[in-house]
Amino acid sequence: MSWRKIAMKFPGTCIVCNQKIEVNEIGLWSKGAGVKHERCAAKEIKELNCAICGGPAGCARCEFQDDCDREAVSGMCVCKNCLDSKDPYLAYKKAVTTGFPVFEMSSG
Repeated sequence: MSWRKIAMKFPGTCIVCNQKIEVNEIGLWSKGAGVKHERCAAKEIKELNCAICGGPAGCARCEFQDDCDREAVSGMCVCKNCLDSKDPYLAYKKAVTTGFPVFEMSSG
């Protein structure tokens, strides 16, 4: 999808934050997709999967999002639901050893 930087000729609504984009404000436009603020395009977050359940890890709400290197942590994050479960460490350990059999020998 190709985004073009434009000065808005008509008011619009950002597809990322749902806030208004005013006339003459700079926005990014893509045919068929809509418009978004420049600042929202810069903030779009790659969502990682939870290492335990496989669902979304919740990157947009994570306390470490500003410092996170998502390429480095990829499969190591845990979502809030799994973190709040009965024994998140045991669930994490089981998920990691299942996903990486080389760790099974050293787990115990």
